[in-house]
Amino acid sequence: MDDVTRLDATAQAELVRSGQVAALELVDAAIARIERLDAQLNAVILRRFDRVREEARAGLPDGPFRGVPFLLKDVLCQIEGEPFHAGMRVLKEAGYRSDHDSYLGARYKRAGFAILGKSNPANSPASARCSAASWAPGTWNRIPGARRMRRAR
Repeated sequence: MDDVTRLDATAQAELVRSGQVAALELVDAAIARIERLDAQLNAVILRRFDRVREEARAGLPDGPFRGVPFLLKDVLCQIEGEPFHAGMRVLKEAGYRSDHDSYLGARYKRAGFAILGKSNPANSPASARCSAASWAPGTWNRIPGARRMRRAR
């Protein structure tokens, strides 16, 4: 199979549904891509790679996107037991972990997405700026459109 990471979510889901690709194959391909590119991008703040591999082996829910790799934005989307900071340094420093799945987290799971981890949020969910100071200062210059927003301040 050619690079499945270049396919959109519906095409990946169809490959899993038709049995052409296993969910674990999609997960492994996405993880390899993240590991190859994230040192430059610094976009993935939580990697749950071992856990998502276990979930893929055990069988993900049979939703429309079963097996499709997915990164959550660390804003409004909580997964029970996982760190949740919403871009706020105070929550990160406190080591806050969610005690429940948020509505969105539960929906993504039921849809069958293979949740690989979380990506960088803005400093605050209400902010239009994406500097993500609590995780990766200076990444704003690698985020599409962020330079225009910075100039507009």
